[in-house]
Amino acid sequence: MSPDFTEVRIYVEEAPGQRIEIQAPTDMNLSLMEVLKASGYDIQATCGGMALCGTCHVEVLAGPALDEPSDDEMYMLESLPILNEGSRLSCQIRITPRLDGLVVRLMPQMA
Repeated sequence: MSPDFTEVRIYVEEAPGQRIEIQAPTDMNLSLMEVLKASGYDIQATCGGMALCGTCHVEVLAGPALDEPSDDEMYMLESLPILNEGSRLSCQIRITPRLDGLVVRLMPQMA
């Protein structure tokens, strides 16, 4: 294990007051979407993480401030039927040490 290896704790709110902790390595350049899928969450990720489909939409509820969404991410978010102040595409959030304590909720997929 490299000396730079570290994990962050990310919490998924599955119901009000019910948060599940997942551990995510910071040394693999993973996206939040990849970590959520690997943790068993049902995320379609139809576009494979290109910010083109919106099927990995999450709402950031608490935690560290994230970088501003890119223009591509904002364009996709604005096309979704539900958009909240904390809406983000999990494919566009890279796992870094500063994400420790992030709390997200998966947004419902519209058919």
